Amino acid sequence: MTDFGFVLLASDGAARRGRLSTAHGKVETPAFMPVGTAATVKGMTSEMVTSTGAQMVLANTYHLMLRPGAERIAKLGGLHDLMHWPGPILTDSGGFQVMSLAELRSINEEGVTFRSHIDGAKVTLTPERSVEIQNLLNATVTMAFDECTEWPVTETKAAESMRLSMRWAGRSRDAFVARQGYGIFGIVQGSAYRELREESAKALTGMDFHGYAVGGLAVGEGQETMFEMLDVSTPHLPNDRPRYLMGVGKPDDIVGAVARGIDLFDCVLPTRSGRTGQAFTRQGTLNMRNARHAEDRDPVDQDCECYGCRNHSRAYLHHLFKAGEMLGPILLTAHNLTYYQDLMRDIRSAIEAGQFDEFANSVPRHDKAKQAHR
Repeated sequence: MTDFGFVLLASDGAARRGRLSTAHGKVETPAFMPVGTAATVKGMTSEMVTSTGAQMVLANTYHLMLRPGAERIAKLGGLHDLMHWPGPILTDSGGFQVMSLAELRSINEEGVTFRSHIDGAKVTLTPERSVEIQNLLNATVTMAFDECTEWPVTETKAAESMRLSMRWAGRSRDAFVARQGYGIFGIVQGSAYRELREESAKALTGMDFHGYAVGGLAVGEGQETMFEMLDVSTPHLPNDRPRYLMGVGKPDDIVGAVARGIDLFDCVLPTRSGRTGQAFTRQGTLNMRNARHAEDRDPVDQDCECYGCRNHSRAYLHHLFKAGEMLGPILLTAHNLTYYQDLMRDIRSAIEAGQFDEFANSVPRHDKAKQAHR
């Protein structure tokens, strides 16, 4: 079985072209992971996800522990068998969802106790239990349990939150069951405070994680601040480990983060947008519900090779959304994921050619796209 490891193949400035090797296959980086929160990328079969060019997907500890349950998934052979997805799977630890979705939560040194948003059942999630659940799911990449610091937040509260997450990171690392080809990532926190981000990054590297994520961003602080926090975080992370920016984002967010040394991304934006009629194209963002598309024979994107763009017009997509037909969201989700995977492929090629800056300047801003964190 393949060891879990990361090799740097090329660089252009701080932008990195790498390869992540895992028990479930290799991932060429920079890479974007479609979000399959509840063991499904909404509206897509695994074969459809693969056809977009995706190499790795994300699922979520919080949602899967509540339904259908980690022990049940383990009995069914783990997430890979359940989803019919043979490639690598990264599982979010559940910390963000506990903070954003759970009801009547209370937090202390041990962990978080909350009531399920599904049925109100009382649940306690600790770093050890989060890692255990991810092991039961057979996640290729386990994420350390953390508190996603609220925004806005005072520096004092951000420091308390970050240091709690660092203590939880140590417990998560200790609870991880080492297996060939599997890894666990620590998560840099510290909100929008430079010194806290640096402290967090240095603390995590001392724990020797297999990879490092930057969390607690894209929560309302704005792109400029997000980039500033990456600028202060990534220089303190090891060059020989993958770096993952959680819950980001728009195409220009991704390009800017790659320029600051990030290798892995996830976001619900392309799939959520696909379900609401918003298309990402090489010319910018389109709303397929707009009347101007009603008689347009062109594909959504002339340069896209997805099934929808090869076989259907903007007029047809417009009709499907106006008629409330489920095929509209399916086709547009597949298109948006294909756009994101094409973007990542082009980023990799640009880094290899030493032309990343030139490529980055050519990527259109998608200002109409509403950022959707995790």
